[in-house]
Amino acid sequence: MKIRVATYNIHKGVSSIRSTPRVLALKKAIGEFGADVVFLQEVQGRHDRLSGKFGEESRGHRHWPDASQHEYLADDLHGHAAYGMNAVYDHGHHGNALLSSYPIENSHNHDVSDHAYEQRGILHCVINTASSPIHCFVVHLGLFESGRGRQTQALIDCVNASAANGEPVIIAGDFNDWRNTLSGKLRDALGVVEVFDELGKTSKIGDLVRNLSGREKIIHPARTFPAALPWFRLDRIYVRGFKVDTAQVLHGTLWAKLSDHAPIVANLKLA
Repeated sequence: MKIRVATYNIHKGVSSIRSTPRVLALKKAIGEFGADVVFLQEVQGRHDRLSGKFGEESRGHRHWPDASQHEYLADDLHGHAAYGMNAVYDHGHHGNALLSSYPIENSHNHDVSDHAYEQRGILHCVINTASSPIHCFVVHLGLFESGRGRQTQALIDCVNASAANGEPVIIAGDFNDWRNTLSGKLRDALGVVEVFDELGKTSKIGDLVRNLSGREKIIHPARTFPAALPWFRLDRIYVRGFKVDTAQVLHGTLWAKLSDHAPIVANLKLA
């Protein structure tokens, strides 16, 4: 079985410069992924201010949908959506979401907020495919390294509790792990691989030399932030039970206008 997945921080549906509404353009762009499952971060479940400002028709066009963003983005593209509310404020809320062309059997949002000023969550969904149920975890970790360490342990505990028998797992999202301190911990605890690292494996001889010398395997996630000129390696896709066929970061003018993060798309094959 082959499955195409994508992860994308959509910046609450507004551009990173001047906060121009981009939800309608995002829907079209996400459709261009051709992905079966899309992991989204910073999704507006409700935003009364932006809805009031951009929801009215202007020059024959509406710039903000009536529905919540995850419902709007899933409509006609994937058909199934789940949302995990993380940050709540007077005029609305936002969080993580999963869009899927496969039925979502169940979903649960785990609150992993490390302090009151930065609400974070891990959205766990089980999707039903013809070959096997797949555990999907949509992740958005905090800005502080110490908090990310605790949130990563919460992620490990969550995966081990729900997929303890080696079931197929996809973990994707915005890890804010620009120094790449978490990949080794996830790999050792869960048996996952990061898609770009899997594609960049060295030869067997290289692996043997590295093992004999005691050197750890080097992980090379992709550069995804800022989208206009990606430099920081913030976004990841980790998998277990899959072979990685291809993985790429989508660059260019279109993606630079839509969000401050560039999306990652990967083609996987169930092992």
